[in-house]
Amino acid sequence: MKVHGSCHCEAIAFVAETDPQLTSVCHCHDCQKLTGTAFRVSTPALPGTFSLLRGTPKVYVKVAESGSRRAQAFCGDCGSQLFTYDADNPTAYGLRVGVLAESQQLRPTWQKWCEAALPWVQDLPALEKAPRNDRQRGR
Repeated sequence: MKVHGSCHCEAIAFVAETDPQLTSVCHCHDCQKLTGTAFRVSTPALPGTFSLLRGTPKVYVKVAESGSRRAQAFCGDCGSQLFTYDADNPTAYGLRVGVLAESQQLRPTWQKWCEAALPWVQDLPALEKAPRNDRQRGR
């Protein structure tokens, strides 16, 4: 599947191909901290298909629990997290689903680092739902 990604301000754009069956949710503490939320949803670019179309992302390199150095690419203007790759061997890219135009078609098929998942994540289906920012009850 071909995917198109861009940051919120659209200064940076990229294209790639992915296998939607490999889309995952990561609950690790690093993903929680880097996203500022409970988890991150990513899909891997198929080898040799990632291409940056415009802009130059800023890169932050973190050391994972495994010891590998993971480059986190994001827009220096709007802050959108875009993709990740091995800082020492940048050939495999993990794309952040939220910045992809095809995000609705990339339903996660598995979860990882579940031992670090925030306990309330499993309760999300039971929460009140509003189509926009207009809460009806529990005011």
